Amino acid sequence: MVNFVLVAGARLGSWAWDDVVPHLRAAGHAVHPLTLSGLADKRGLPAGQRTHVQDIVTEVERHDLRQVVLVGHSYAGVPVGQAAQRIGDRLARMVLVDSDVPVDGRSFAAGWPDGGAALTATIADNGGFWPCGQAEHFAGHGLSEEQTARILAGATPHPGATLTEPATLTGPLADLPTTYVKCLLAGAEPDEEVAALLTGGHWRLAELDTGHWPMFSRPTDLAHLLLSAAADGPSGEHGTDQLRRCQ
Repeated sequence: MVNFVLVAGARLGSWAWDDVVPHLRAAGHAVHPLTLSGLADKRGLPAGQRTHVQDIVTEVERHDLRQVVLVGHSYAGVPVGQAAQRIGDRLARMVLVDSDVPVDGRSFAAGWPDGGAALTATIADNGGFWPCGQAEHFAGHGLSEEQTARILAGATPHPGATLTEPATLTGPLADLPTTYVKCLLAGAEPDEEVAALLTGGHWRLAELDTGHWPMFSRPTDLAHLLLSAAADGPSGEHGTDQLRRCQ
């Protein structure tokens, strides 16, 4: 048995994993979907980047979790990558679902093509928050109208400081046993930072033929990927065929 800790991306909360959790529990694993500070049921709590990292570390330590498979989607890859280093030997594997990765000294916003200028301006114009997207933001990602409506109904504005404060790494991210799940409708190739990490011995690539929000568009297939990743050894030698079939 492993302990899955699931962290969804910007504007989302633990509710985003509702269709994935039953599959993981049915396989005999413990599952801890987590809402980060300032979002969903924790809306109103002050939050910066360090807060979100601590949210994840606290969840692991509070429950004294071992054999942790730490899952981060989209924005959440940034705090998840930092938290994965901080929980030490409690970590069994990190799984990043179409996510950004933390770069030491760089914020989430700074990784954008314009260096984050547009995002920073949007946050300033919206009282310190990144506002929720509109329906067209989700077009082309394999979502039904009902799935898109569900995301829009549950989303909350995202605390801007979590996007503009820099990440702090305590060692090379490449040293962590990691599966990176690339959602092909969001782009066929991983970005530059991820591609570099995949050249090492501890990271491996899995692909899912859907868009950026697979917990809604393909929850069963995403759960199968997470289960296969959890079965991997530190070098990722187990479960490759299962991962590739989820395309």
